[in-house]
Amino acid sequence: MRNFVSLIVLLLIFSCTEKAQKEVSSIDPVNWSNRTATISVQDSLMSGTSYLSVYSEIYSETEHRTHNLTSTISMRNTNLRDTIYINKAEYFDTKGNPIRTYFDETIYIKPMETVEIVIDEKDRSGGTGANFLFQWSIKPSSHEPYFEGVMISTSGQQGLSFTTEGKRVE
Repeated sequence: MRNFVSLIVLLLIFSCTEKAQKEVSSIDPVNWSNRTATISVQDSLMSGTSYLSVYSEIYSETEHRTHNLTSTISMRNTNLRDTIYINKAEYFDTKGNPIRTYFDETIYIKPMETVEIVIDEKDRSGGTGANFLFQWSIKPSSHEPYFEGVMISTSGQQGLSFTTEGKRVE
């Protein structure tokens, strides 16, 4: 009888425990709607597109074993006085399939400000060849935005980290 009561108590404890759903990726680390900017045609801004390679996992020992990584995607404004505008940030997997768009409305980044997207270590959707495309607009006299990826993983006593830099493609 004692075992039966213990079993019932354990079942009640585990059935009442509600596990919170953890997001796999920080899709909205910043409140994008608070960064929305309206650009008019009269602003005569110069537009471009930049590419950034990102790794949600890398091969370890063989092509059959991978190691998961946390990725920090930095969108940086290196201008001292001018605001820059990011029109779209789109994330693709290894095969070139779109995974998610982080925002479809233009956002602003103030002078010398950095805005980040974090892709959690558990989010393996990008694979070993993931990448971002950023569409942006700047004043013709401004510096282009700087895009950087920092990938990191720590497990046990081992740490792994490296960076990638964005490249203008259009």
